[in-house]
Amino acid sequence: MRTLLTVIFTTWSVLISAQSPEWDSLNESEQEVMRVVIDVFDGMREADSAKVKSHFYPQPSANTAFINKEGEPQFKIDDISNWFNAIGKPHDQVWDERIWDYQVQIDLNLAAVWVRYGFYLDKEFHHCGVDAIQLAHDGSQWRIFHLADTRQEQACEIPERTAQGATY
Repeated sequence: MRTLLTVIFTTWSVLISAQSPEWDSLNESEQEVMRVVIDVFDGMREADSAKVKSHFYPQPSANTAFINKEGEPQFKIDDISNWFNAIGKPHDQVWDERIWDYQVQIDLNLAAVWVRYGFYLDKEFHHCGVDAIQLAHDGSQWRIFHLADTRQEQACEIPERTAQGATY
């Protein structure tokens, strides 16, 4: 059953990304970078931590910025291995990070992706924010060396297309 769901999600995401007007505005190099980001979120949906980890350099860094309940800005240094492990553990709900408004900048073998996201547990909205992803090309592929995000549960302006299930 998990294999069938994986095939369905992967096929669906390829079709959606091919239809996205944002995708069409990217050049070939930017699309190559975004394929890495998309594959990471596909792996998260599929609960495939090996797939996700394959797109990262060893010992990547991760951070989260948010406003706590007291209204104070917070910045957290994350242990990304906890995230990798959580992705691979069985969970009842699909972790669905839907992205839009992506911007890709590339210079030589360094790339930066800035992308808005809405995170859903199955089809239920959980939180939103921005992912800031740093990648480097190792001579054969783009790999992530840093991932940072913001998180908020309110005041999220999610496009209708994304809210209805479009993942890219």
